[in-house]
Amino acid sequence: MKAHGKKQKYHEKELFPRNNVEILAQVKILAELLCEAEGMELVHVEYQREPGGRILRLYIDKSEGVTLGDCANISSQLSDILDVKLKNIMSYNLEVSSPGPDRPLGKLLDFERFKNRLAKIRTTQPVEGKNKFKGVLLGTSEGTVKILVNDKTVVIPFEEINRARLINYNGED
Repeated sequence: MKAHGKKQKYHEKELFPRNNVEILAQVKILAELLCEAEGMELVHVEYQREPGGRILRLYIDKSEGVTLGDCANISSQLSDILDVKLKNIMSYNLEVSSPGPDRPLGKLLDFERFKNRLAKIRTTQPVEGKNKFKGVLLGTSEGTVKILVNDKTVVIPFEEINRARLINYNGED
């Protein structure tokens, strides 16, 4: 889907993000509101450059599972919202899908919710000399995530987590 066309006169309520971080933050706010209204959970949002161009990817979920119709509904509505609310961003492809077996972990609460599950975590800065961790989630404490890696507990500051995913998650909490 193409997300924007020619520039038009802007209204006061339109948003003008200047960089990828601002774009991601605004999309998260708008998508969260939409998902809540539709009875779904916004699991994670990614905005990145890939070989086919820029991708805005959303992962959504709900207790009874996500259908193709749910993804199409959120995609259609969010595309319209972004066309109106976010101006001057480059064209992108919008993808909406279920989290799948390698469910992204994007919120601090996710690390508590999926305690005792196998996960991979990548950090922006080294923690105990490493940037990549694979182990069992032990939960959270004061803005940190605990993960058991090779029988050793590693404490990672949440703000240092660049990417985190469950491994082979079957959808059961």
